[in-house]
Formats: sequence, structure tokens, C-alpha cells
Amino acid sequence: MSRFRKSVAIDLGTASVLVFVEDKGICLEEPSVIAKDTLTGKILSVGKDAKKILGRTPGNVVALKPLKDGVIADFKATEEMLKYFLKKSMDKSFFKPDLLICVPSKATQIEKRAVLQAAENAGAHRVYLIDEPLAAAIGADIDITDEKGNMVIDIGGGTSDIAVVSMGQIVTSDSIEISGDTFDNDIKDHIRKRYRMLIGESSAEMIKIKAQEVDFTDSIEVVGRLIEDGLPSRIYIPVGEIYACLLPSIDKIINGIKNVLEQTPPELAADLYERGIFLTGGGALTLGLSKRIKERLQIGVKIAEEPRECVIKGTANALTWIDNIDEEKNESMKAKQKQLEKKEKMRRR
Repeated sequence: MSRFRKSVAIDLGTASVLVFVEDKGICLEEPSVIAKDTLTGKILSVGKDAKKILGRTPGNVVALKPLKDGVIADFKATEEMLKYFLKKSMDKSFFKPDLLICVPSKATQIEKRAVLQAAENAGAHRVYLIDEPLAAAIGADIDITDEKGNMVIDIGGGTSDIAVVSMGQIVTSDSIEISGDTFDNDIKDHIRKRYRMLIGESSAEMIKIKAQEVDFTDSIEVVGRLIEDGLPSRIYIPVGEIYACLLPSIDKIINGIKNVLEQTPPELAADLYERGIFLTGGGALTLGLSKRIKERLQIGVKIAEEPRECVIKGTANALTWIDNIDEEKNESMKAKQKQLEKKEKMRRR
């Protein structure tokens, strides 16, 4: 690879996008949100600026998330968002960058192709993909080349990827639509039903984060709009009540883990009981999640250091694969060229 061309790793998440640039490190972390004028189709703002107006926009302006369940839901919006983030995180250069982007383990070929096309249209030279659980395992400092099995659960904003990794490959995996966004919706629905109060996505996310940080016996202040009279109001919700409303979704993640364990070869399954389960992603810190998994499955659970950054760190570490891929392609092309030259010589005789 030319030394003039930068290599860039991207964690293209449903909730947020992280960008790692070669020689600069992680230089961008912003929400996966864009604000668009529905009358003109013009993109008004992207990332942090767009999230500020989420739920506060006038009729002709809509703030939307172009990614859903870890894959592209709005192709054009994703393309514009990637273009904006690449421009913001990189210095001006004549050479287009090479990108390595992580995708959910169960993404279809069509969904993967959409990511490749959007990245190319956004200004990439070449685009490569890596499975999220594999990137998360690398970022969590797991030796993925080891013959013994390791289970990694990456709980992102749109999906939870569950995978058993051994000898550099994903042996068994599953991607379920229970994630950080699901937990936010659980909190919103509970407050609406229990207290007859409406709150927005940002408020639900803040409640979830606060619940992770305070004691289980504490209460959290919530401000919203009452359904009956439409007036603003304030309530206090016990942390234990928040955990109770999250429990059904947590148990769905546990059922997903069970399904993956059922498909795992016995020898690797035995390794998991010895080594435990590694949690990565922003959702790894969800209130009571690790404790519930340990109680239900009787397997040790470890939360990776800085779980939110595991996927981008792993993707960044895997950037060296791009050079290896290129070398393998060059060797393959040289071998084919020799075969063609040999056939041409035989034909001339």
C-alpha cells in the first residue's frame, strides 16, 4: 500500500460511529443521526448537532437514524453521513483512503454490498469488511488465534452479536435484535404505562446510563409530559424498577446465548465454562446484565475494559490485514499470469 494513502477503521454502529485513522488514533465518535429538510431533501446537520434536535424538530425537518439493527436502512443518508465523518476526521489529501468497516455477523450479502457501495460513494479507494464479534474479540485483547474457544457478546445500539471464536474464525454466531435501543424503548414504554408520562429517546438513554452509575436502592429523576393534561411533570423512579422493566429483554439475550451454546462443539463449550464470557459494546454496562447472565448460565462473565471502544480498537488492529490481502491478491494474479503465458507458449508451438 502506498504510504501516501491512509488506512481508516470505522465502527459503523446504529447508535454511534467511531473512526480510527492511521497515525492519528480514534479521532471521531459521534451519534449515527442526520437532520434533513423533507421539503428540499437537504442534509442540515450530522452527528452531535443532529442528535441535539432529535425529538425537537419542526414539521419540515426530520432527525433520523440511517442505520437500523446494525445495517443500512437509508442508503443515501448513510452515504452522506460517511462522507461527512470522513471529511471531518481526515486531513485533506489527493489520495482516497482505504477503509475497513465492521458489520454484524449475520448481515446478508445484500446488506454487506450496501455498506461497500455507500463507503465507495462516500470517497473510499477500497473497502473491506470485518465481522463485529471478531473485531470486538481483538479489541478486548483476546487471542483469537488460540485453538481454545472464547465467547464474545457485543451489545451495540441496534443488535447484539453473540459469537464463539477459535483459531482466528467465528465458529458459531447469532445476531439478535436486542440492544441498547431496545433497553431505551423498554424504559420509555414502562414510564408511559406505569406513570402515564411521555419521554423522548434521549431522556430514556440518560435514565439507562444513570441507572448504571448509581446504587440499586437509589431513585432517578425523570422529567416528561403527562398524557392526561399534556403538562410537564417530574417523577422519581427507583433503580430496581428500571431493572425490572429491562429484565425481559436481558433474558432474550440470555436465550440467544443458549442458542449459540447449543450449536457450539462440546470441546469449545467446555473452554467457555473455563474462560467465561466477554461482554463488549456500550450495552455491556447495562444495569444487572452481567449478573443476570452469570446467575442464569452459571458461567463467569467479564466486561472488557472500555467496552464501547472494543470494536473500533479491534478493527484498527486488523488494518494490517489490508496489506496481507493485497499481497495475496498480487501473488494470485502473478500465478495466473504465469499460467496464461505458459498456455500461450504451448499454443504457439
